[in-house]
Amino acid sequence: MKTALITGCSSGYGLKTARHFHANGWNVIATMRTPREDLLPRSPRMQVRRLDVTRPDSIAAVVEASGPVDVLVNNAGIGLFGAVEATPMATIREVFETNTFGVIAMTRAVLPQFRARGTGVIINVTSSTTLAPMPLVAVYTASKTAIEGFTGSLAHELGAFGIRAKLVEPGYGPGTRFSQNSGTRLEGLIPEAYAPFAQSVFEAFTRVSTVTTATDVAETVWQAAHDESARLRYPAGPDAVALSAAA
Repeated sequence: MKTALITGCSSGYGLKTARHFHANGWNVIATMRTPREDLLPRSPRMQVRRLDVTRPDSIAAVVEASGPVDVLVNNAGIGLFGAVEATPMATIREVFETNTFGVIAMTRAVLPQFRARGTGVIINVTSSTTLAPMPLVAVYTASKTAIEGFTGSLAHELGAFGIRAKLVEPGYGPGTRFSQNSGTRLEGLIPEAYAPFAQSVFEAFTRVSTVTTATDVAETVWQAAHDESARLRYPAGPDAVALSAAA
């Protein structure tokens, strides 16, 4: 029986992906900063662990306790809306610590066991903003674009060891944690000079009719985990598929 280690499982894509893998017979190690066992099925095949991907000691503890892992899904991330000139460098670093450096750190932590066994899949969840950049998410897009380049290079670097690296690129999902996470950091990031433009952007979001669901992402992660080809990118959701085709 195979095991998936999934980060960011407290809501949205991560939660749905953990449920999906479990429902299909896998062992799942669902991680989150504040463990909520009530969110997931009670089962010997489901473990909920505390993990902060910005802390090396937290990463090491989870990987050591998890035993052999077949698939790592780097899903944990934080969103950010805001004008670049109004975004403090501390906030920018916070986004990169989770979305970029956290992914790299988790990947490094599982690579020794993957390489020793000659098998393993790393799936990094990014965003369709890497396919079609949007306004007011420049910092978020930069953090995810870095992972796109990282994963592409990693696929070449690890292929000789039997390890596959994949990208899942979700489209716009208004019901996900992105907006909630962004909201906690939004205050003061839209200066008065940007307000009319920002308002038009937010109104445009409300008119979007084709969106990505957590189910779309979970099913796409599942597909990527089982695809033994050299394919790198897997757009998730109809809007992301359309953007990928147009790119």
